Amino acid sequence: MAGSENDKLDWLRLIRSDNVGPITFYKLLERFGSAGAALDALPDLAKCGGAKRVLKACPKAQVEREWDALEALGGVFVSRAEDDYPPMLAHIDDAPPILSVLGHPHLLKKRTVAVIGARNASLNGRNFARRIAADLGKGGFLVASGLARGLDAAAHQGALATGTVAVVGGGVDVIYPQENEALYKEIETQGAIVSEVELGTQPKARHFPRRNRIISGLARGTVVVEASLRSGSLITARMALEQNREVFAVPGAPSDPRAQGCNKLIQQGAHLVQNLNDVLDVLNNHMDNGLQARKPLGYQQQSLPFPGDVELVSARAEIQEMLSPSPVTVDELVRNCQFSPSTVSLVLLEMELAGRLERHPGNCVALLEI
Repeated sequence: MAGSENDKLDWLRLIRSDNVGPITFYKLLERFGSAGAALDALPDLAKCGGAKRVLKACPKAQVEREWDALEALGGVFVSRAEDDYPPMLAHIDDAPPILSVLGHPHLLKKRTVAVIGARNASLNGRNFARRIAADLGKGGFLVASGLARGLDAAAHQGALATGTVAVVGGGVDVIYPQENEALYKEIETQGAIVSEVELGTQPKARHFPRRNRIISGLARGTVVVEASLRSGSLITARMALEQNREVFAVPGAPSDPRAQGCNKLIQQGAHLVQNLNDVLDVLNNHMDNGLQARKPLGYQQQSLPFPGDVELVSARAEIQEMLSPSPVTVDELVRNCQFSPSTVSLVLLEMELAGRLERHPGNCVALLEI
């Protein structure tokens, strides 16, 4: 577990190592029992998976520098094994093993609702987001959003007095967009700023879908105020549904492109929202479904047994033959081969660490064309 500082540094080293994402991180913990043991095993695993170069674990000195830099900013690292980790976020399969947090980490344990929407938001949309965020805050909820211009910024502004969390696509020390600098500093003082990526990381387009799954994962429900049909907010809404969370949408005029995404969500079954009570009526019926309790880590601090060499050689050949660039579920692989789930999992780990495999939503995997 990541209780002591040394354990947490091992966790940070592991998640910062090449080809190690959140799901792979937890598979490694399950296989080896601790992050330290997993770090020692990375080079051999990648070699067995067909890596063309030696995979080295993230150096300890690198994460120590990041640790010291975050402390100097007044921030902390919160691991998935700690009580301060957001309870709802712990229930998603790809929950970040470690979050860097500026501001007030204790806020992350509050009941949370996400409020998101278009960057090019209308004045009415911004006013609605600001008002419903303020009402949610007065109702005891933490309001989560992504610190983007437009609707996100309005939601944060509305909830500043009661608590808001900004989930950012880059490092927590990187202000983006620059126009939100004053708001960033207010949230740092009164709320919390959260990221899973390394300090100093400049946000890129590929970071935002992963950022979005944290926004929806923190929250019991996600309120979409305005969104076009190709909006990133609809991606966040889809992630919320995949995470078994509630989705709310504010209806708008059919002639406004910024309303088309919300209207489509309502057609597909999202809860229509006109005021705070429309949100509370739904959430109050679901607060006792077990998701509010922090989910314990699903592994024991002991390593799994390894299959024999002969079995592994055979499993590698058969599983690689079954895989293709088109995603397939891990369950389907297990059903269609003669090997145990543990053996299949190990072979997939080797291939992923070698950079030859990627994971997709729904417990799917696919070959990378390299």
